[in-house]
Amino acid sequence: QVQLVESGGGLVQPGGSLRLSCAASGFNFRMYAMSWYRQAPGKEREFVAIISSTGGNSNYADSVKGRFTISRDINENTVYLEMNSLKLEDTAVYYCHARGWTSDYWGQGTQVTVSS
Repeated sequence: QVQLVESGGGLVQPGGSLRLSCAASGFNFRMYAMSWYRQAPGKEREFVAIISSTGGNSNYADSVKGRFTISRDINENTVYLEMNSLKLEDTAVYYCHARGWTSDYWGQGTQVTVSS
């Protein structure tokens, strides 16, 4: 059974930091590129960051570049999103996504709220 379980979301003040985790199971984690997406209220889901299957390459949305860092631990089957200098507009549900050659999977999401 494939599972992507996000954790680490919560309430944080502007300028603060959070670290999201996504624990993967039920598929060959090493063969999948892993991404984070987010969806704010009333908006469409948008791309945040991606890391290659080997972890050697990553890419970010312009809105988070320089503030967020994606990483993965192959031994723990986990992908992370380190979020610094958080802004009000970063408030959203954050989703983990696994993309393989013939299949892809989504997690259930974790809420991140940036508020003073």
